Amino acid sequence: MTLSYAPDLYNYRRRPTRVVMVGDVGVGADNPIRVQSMTTTLTKDVDATVDQVARLVAAGCEIVRITTPTPSDARCLGPIKERLAARGIRVPIVADIHFNPAAALAAADYADKVRVNPGNYADSRSFKVREYSDEEYAAELARVEERFTPLVLKCKERGIAMRIGTNHGSLSDRIMNRFGDTPEGMVESALEFARICRKHDYHDIIFSMKASNPRVMIAAYRLLAARLDELGWDYPFHLGVTEAGNGEDGRIKSAIGIGSLLEDGIGDTIRVSLTEEPEAEIPVADALAARYGGRRDRAGDDPGAPWDLYHYTRRPSRETPLGDLCLGGTETIAVIAPLDGSLSERADAMASILRWASPGGRRQPKPDAALLTLSGHADVDALGRIRERLRKWPQAALTLIGRGDPAFLQRAASDLDAVILPATADPSAYDLPIIAEGTGGDLDPLLDIAGRAAAVTLDGGTIADYRRLVRGLAERNLTVPILLAATADHDEPYLSPAITLGSLLCDGIGDAVLITGAPDSTSLAFNVLQAAGARLTKTDYVACPSCGRTLFDLQETTERIKRRTSHLVGVKLAIMGCIVNGPGEMADADFGYVGGAPGQVNLYVGKECVEKGVPAAEADDRLIALIKERGKWQEEEAVPAGNA
Repeated sequence: MTLSYAPDLYNYRRRPTRVVMVGDVGVGADNPIRVQSMTTTLTKDVDATVDQVARLVAAGCEIVRITTPTPSDARCLGPIKERLAARGIRVPIVADIHFNPAAALAAADYADKVRVNPGNYADSRSFKVREYSDEEYAAELARVEERFTPLVLKCKERGIAMRIGTNHGSLSDRIMNRFGDTPEGMVESALEFARICRKHDYHDIIFSMKASNPRVMIAAYRLLAARLDELGWDYPFHLGVTEAGNGEDGRIKSAIGIGSLLEDGIGDTIRVSLTEEPEAEIPVADALAARYGGRRDRAGDDPGAPWDLYHYTRRPSRETPLGDLCLGGTETIAVIAPLDGSLSERADAMASILRWASPGGRRQPKPDAALLTLSGHADVDALGRIRERLRKWPQAALTLIGRGDPAFLQRAASDLDAVILPATADPSAYDLPIIAEGTGGDLDPLLDIAGRAAAVTLDGGTIADYRRLVRGLAERNLTVPILLAATADHDEPYLSPAITLGSLLCDGIGDAVLITGAPDSTSLAFNVLQAAGARLTKTDYVACPSCGRTLFDLQETTERIKRRTSHLVGVKLAIMGCIVNGPGEMADADFGYVGGAPGQVNLYVGKECVEKGVPAAEADDRLIALIKERGKWQEEEAVPAGNA
């Protein structure tokens, strides 16, 4: 039987679950999508922790997680809850556990939920992969059960919840031996612990499958949903992209991972992990949850998907030339920059086009094409002047795509490389490539013309609309490239493009992207591609949110390292306050900067620690030297004095 992670890929239906109570807050079933965060204070600093919890609750946080690395930290939850109650604050408290069963048992006396990481709850910090015979593997499971059962029984006795939270970076040696650091391994890691819970008739379970890579995270949650459906288990899910980073990059990465799953009805509580003050996470999480708060289930027939739902493969498409640009095939996913409004009314049109057409540099990635609106004679004349200027500049490279009034598009055809036309238009009237545009409500005209088009796109298309388009093209054996288009929200410009484009890109769908309506649509498009792992045009950072385990100031350190390394195109750096989630969380990072002890930093190349105990005052310079030694350093480019 083929596994299915959602009842319908083309119509929204929320995944049915049981309700799990976390304190007074219900999670799952018809409850709202709950928003939570985590404190960054030292847990033993009770006053600071209480103050931060109060700020989180005031910001709208519904569940608060507190790190409890030791039994003495765990016992601090008692006075923390007492002082919160004295302030009239009733919020569920979750104890965050790694490595220490004794801390978990102590925390269960006070917490409303205990979070355990199955990759390290009963395993060492070594994370060394070894070979296991079937007998040795069974013995390992027996050992895990012996260590985990006391917590299960205590949580059951107290009537409190548990989150079984798998991290991509800290899978156990036995899981790595059988499955590798894969979504399948992440799911099996969680199921090992869930089976023990069920053996003792304990069902107040919430699952999570966190990774810093949205592709891995999405695939793991999908696979878990499919496996639970196969088993007949209905436990809720907590969603999050771990180590997402800060700023717009962290928000985009979180929106891609969390939003993609919420679109498919998966997810009952969420946390946006930012390397910022925890209160900053709440508005982002609220904006994500609000999109699905009142959404009704829709019925429909689901014929399945013609692509792999659990393993990334790019959709096959034919290579199609559009001026200097080639779409499809193995070509890099293109970015199309819009010049919104009538071309002749844009005073910055010439300057923008020349800047985009200038030879690409590392400092600012250049779009591959410009989308120009032609609605009158003045627009055609303006385009003529732009094209004349470009023809006199041999180094210029920019595809010009027109849209607008068909009569003026025909008149300007000699100055354009392609046009976007409604699917109902006649492509034979144009002697240049056509990008056919349809609507999600009626795909038939677009599918009918797709075989004669250079590419296809949708006006206002949703994730489900593009999925239907891919299915329809596959049924007709058409490999025409797909242009993914999205419009930015007014209040949160990154949100809709990140969810719509990011979800599709993580499924291997799309050969070009176009975002309209954002203050800087081009930059946003490149950032979405970067976060989805589809096109790297700048340094990529894996940066964890701070917590009580952190061994240095993560926000200040991250910003400091960014100032020195943000020009390194295609280099991935992990900045981690500690190694609690394991070196696997840096699995695809080139270099890691990790808190090893107070005042000391460990430096990694991939998963290998190459310098241990570096004094914090020297660590930044040693990181730069390490990047240079490994041949990954690039000198920073000078800022151009002006445009051509």
